[in-house]
Amino acid sequence: MEIVKSIKGWASALADVGVSLVALGIVLEILFNGQGIPFWPNISVIDNITGVLAGLSAQGLLGLVAVWVLYNISTSK
Repeated sequence: MEIVKSIKGWASALADVGVSLVALGIVLEILFNGQGIPFWPNISVIDNITGVLAGLSAQGLLGLVAVWVLYNISTSK
């Protein structure tokens, strides 16, 4: 059971790092207007998030349920 707890801890820490990187990407795109961020790869975090949200809204109720499930997974600790 300790192995499962250890894996769960690592997964939670990696998810936290991912969320932090997404938040950093959003802030940097807003500050630099998406142009010439020195150490950031040539990706648009805001466009990617907008695309995901558009895809979920196109699915209607299924998209809403998916967002609810993801929210509950991310907030349960």
